[in-house]
Amino acid sequence: MQKQISNLDKLTLSNDFLFKHVMLRKRICKHILEELLHTRIADITYLEAEQTIDVYPDSHGIRLDVRIADTANTHYNLEMQVKNPVNRATGKFLLPKRTRYYQAMLDTDMLQKGQDYDELSPTYIIFFCLFDFFQDSQRIYTFKKRCLENMNIELADEAVIMFLNTLGTKGDVSPDIQSLFDYINSNTITSNFTREVADTIVEIKNDKKVRDAYMTYEMRMKDLRDEAHAEGLAEGKAQGLAEGKAEGLAEGKAEGLAEGKAKEKTATAKRLLSMGLSVEDIAKATSLSVEQVEKIKAEQI
Repeated sequence: MQKQISNLDKLTLSNDFLFKHVMLRKRICKHILEELLHTRIADITYLEAEQTIDVYPDSHGIRLDVRIADTANTHYNLEMQVKNPVNRATGKFLLPKRTRYYQAMLDTDMLQKGQDYDELSPTYIIFFCLFDFFQDSQRIYTFKKRCLENMNIELADEAVIMFLNTLGTKGDVSPDIQSLFDYINSNTITSNFTREVADTIVEIKNDKKVRDAYMTYEMRMKDLRDEAHAEGLAEGKAQGLAEGKAEGLAEGKAEGLAEGKAKEKTATAKRLLSMGLSVEDIAKATSLSVEQVEKIKAEQI
């Protein structure tokens, strides 16, 4: 128990678990959205924190950190992204297509059978990134669909994806958003807003329900890591067996060829002996040693 509490004490806002619990404080989350989007929001409702969406039984489910709707029925998904995930097999970064899949799953989950497409709510998928994915130093990268032939024409599907680069130096953001970026990067309090965030974190860490929830979270993460490790071992073992089988086949083939050649040389040596050739001549003709030919000759007597 003490170890789990100690681990919780070390968490910062960049941790998924703590980020979710801070965003569950309506005043903080609502203020962040208003500052990012430069608009006033009457109220927000939490649809479900850390929600897992599985639209189809055999589809790849997604886990959402925080999913919110406001009074105008605009939906928001807020995610903390500490690392820049990459497919080790292909070397391709996963974040762009991950946002594509998130958007598709959100829309599919949102639209019920029989509803028209225009009933889809406006959506914002917002990633807080501790790295600059696009390497352009922008504080915020906002994506909407536009016509390549005329960039003034927007598709207007009301789907927006935002990457917040906490390390960015270009582009304007409000003082509170910049102070939030600074707090995420270095845990430094530079405004009344980040003081509120820091005080909220202390309150969250002292909440017994949160400590209990974190223990459950840690155990679940450990189970997932153990499962991944076991799968990796099984995959490695299977690959090893396959490679071993291939090596065995290759080795067996080589041994078989060598054995076949040896038998062929022995048969040739026997025929030449029966024809009366000398041991030395037979050794030269078959590439056998004189000793080997002598042994074959002795076995025939």
